[in-house]
Amino acid sequence: MTLQRITKVDTALFYWLNRYSGNSNIIKGIRAISKTGDGHLYIFFGVLLFWLDSNHGALFFYTALMAYALEIPMYLILKQCFKRKRPSARLLNFNAHITPADKFSLPSGHTAAAFLMATIVSSFYPTFSVIAFSWAGSVGLSRILLGVHFPSDVVIGAILGAGIASISMLILI
Repeated sequence: MTLQRITKVDTALFYWLNRYSGNSNIIKGIRAISKTGDGHLYIFFGVLLFWLDSNHGALFFYTALMAYALEIPMYLILKQCFKRKRPSARLLNFNAHITPADKFSLPSGHTAAAFLMATIVSSFYPTFSVIAFSWAGSVGLSRILLGVHFPSDVVIGAILGAGIASISMLILI
């Protein structure tokens, strides 16, 4: 599949997903889901498990810490390499529902971080896998519905996060 074809499919899927995202009540909920991927909960969750789970908490915490230490620079490097403009900058007559932190969209950092956490959670606490990955998927979808990412940005973010988490677990576990 050519890059032009991928871009065309990506844009069509973006518009299809965003067709009902103008309702302000829906946007409030979508923003709330997106905010769970801002990073504050990761720290809280890691510290909580560090203190409460004497079996796996410390290793979970250190694995997540190492994974984020690898993921953040990789995410920043990829943003600068691709320099893909966000939907509001590329699409005519489209305005995002939030103001993004930077001007580039690929990969989605929120999605990368969420899938990183979901992958580590599912490894250490398998009974929470469905919840963790459902939440991570919701964070990724929220970024599309808020208009700050194309679907492929989210897919690449998910791959980045899960991949870095897997590498970190191979190193530490």
